[in-house]
Amino acid sequence: MNVDSDSDISISDYEENEAGVSRSRTKGKKKATDKRKKDKAKRKPKDQAYTWEANFARSWETVQEDEGGSLQGAVNDWMARGRRKRLLQPQNAIRRTIIRHMVLLIDLSSSMMDRDMRPTRFAVTLQYAREFVLEWFDQNPLGQMAVVGMRAGVGERICDMSGNPQDVLKSISDRHKLEPIGEPSLQNSIEMARNSMNHLPTHSSREILIVFGSLTTCDPGNIHDTLDECVKNRIRISIVALAAEMKICRDLCDKTGGQFGVALNEGHFKDLLFELVPPPAQRTLPRSSAAVSSSTNPAADLIMMGFPTRLPDTSPPSFCVCHSELRSKGFLCPRCLAKICDVPTDCDICGLMIVSSPHLARSYHHLFPVKPYSAVASFDNVADPSTSPSCHACSKIFPTTALHNIVDGMSAIGRYRCPDCETDFCSDCDVFVHDMIHCCPGCGE
Repeated sequence: MNVDSDSDISISDYEENEAGVSRSRTKGKKKATDKRKKDKAKRKPKDQAYTWEANFARSWETVQEDEGGSLQGAVNDWMARGRRKRLLQPQNAIRRTIIRHMVLLIDLSSSMMDRDMRPTRFAVTLQYAREFVLEWFDQNPLGQMAVVGMRAGVGERICDMSGNPQDVLKSISDRHKLEPIGEPSLQNSIEMARNSMNHLPTHSSREILIVFGSLTTCDPGNIHDTLDECVKNRIRISIVALAAEMKICRDLCDKTGGQFGVALNEGHFKDLLFELVPPPAQRTLPRSSAAVSSSTNPAADLIMMGFPTRLPDTSPPSFCVCHSELRSKGFLCPRCLAKICDVPTDCDICGLMIVSSPHLARSYHHLFPVKPYSAVASFDNVADPSTSPSCHACSKIFPTTALHNIVDGMSAIGRYRCPDCETDFCSDCDVFVHDMIHCCPGCGE
């Protein structure tokens, strides 16, 4: 008798189903294992930063605390580096050109979008260019500056020659108009800058500062002919390279008497730029040389200047000669009584150079710099500490005990002495005198 029951199910069919499920599970586990291996291979090592972490410059890691957890040691180290740099500068009076004309050439090629400087070379260059313009006009109030961009194989005029720093800052503030594209052209840009300075007088300096981030240049002709013309016109070319050194860039700087440097990082890039803020020293040929001429060794001739009359804001509006716009405030030329907007500038009517007396006084410190103060090593070099217990400038009380672990160039007792008037100053006043006011409060020089 045949009875239907569960026992009649074929055992072989059951085993085949179990084998199929087992194979599918094994295949799924193998895929998961392969996926985990691929994900593990894509992971970054533990010592490598993630993309979102790489956007930050870990500047706090460079500051080291002392044993007591204070940052005074890092501050003293920074001030010592400034003192050493100041001691390397020439202390004697050097003939310099205080009336400067500079053309700033900015590389706007596609290579400026590289991210070796955070966030990009283009962003860092614009930021440092704005800081450089402010510092340059602060230290050279009688100077004028123009801006030229290099992109798409041509030179593009961004800002005309102007003595107003706000005009220059406004021209480089719009990033959308300065978007990098194409290849740069050194020859076209230098030719544009050279042609804009042909009309300048001989007593003013002609300088070109190039921020170059590319390794190629797309020139229509022989750039060495342009170099010879720059040497003939006494134009000084300085280059700050962001990529690497190129021979033509080195030749441009060496033959014209400029400076050349390759930026290693963002901080070094800023240092190279700000080294060009002080006016360069004039290089003259010896008097006995037969090649001496008025063009290569200019004489110290007198320069005619005019001090304008400032108009109040409540004066009736009138047209200015520089923009042909109705303005209330402005300045009047002392020779032709023409109205101009800003000084320093050249009068568009009579050609007189118009400056203000504060600008002329601020430019004077480059010719006669303040001598570096010497660091007083110990109390043995102080005749009577009770007679000068405080700083001569800010009246800050000097420490009565000597400090330990002082870096080279700093004073253990916090005193810095002027070599002329032998007056003691604190470290803060030492930096302020040499970097800001450029006049010793003790001797008035």
